[in-house]
Amino acid sequence: MIKSIALAALLVLAAALLVIEMRHRNRLLFAELQTLQTEQDRLNIEWDQLLLEQGAWSEHRRIENLARTRLGMAMPKTDQIVMLRSGGGQRE
Repeated sequence: MIKSIALAALLVLAAALLVIEMRHRNRLLFAELQTLQTEQDRLNIEWDQLLLEQGAWSEHRRIENLARTRLGMAMPKTDQIVMLRSGGGQRE
């Protein structure tokens, strides 16, 4: 009888220690989850800012303005435009 009580007490103690260990692991994992979610939010904000910046840098009006000012380019006049016809890849 005493052996069974001692065994039961030992099993209860082991179960209590396992509960303590699992709660500790749970807290650590939850803290890591919160850290990762914060990092994800930060990266999403940075991604949105980069998309906006990309849109601004690739805007047609901006590119045209840079072509005119930095490269000295201009729209050709109608008499400067030459139309080429494709031979369809066939040679005569």
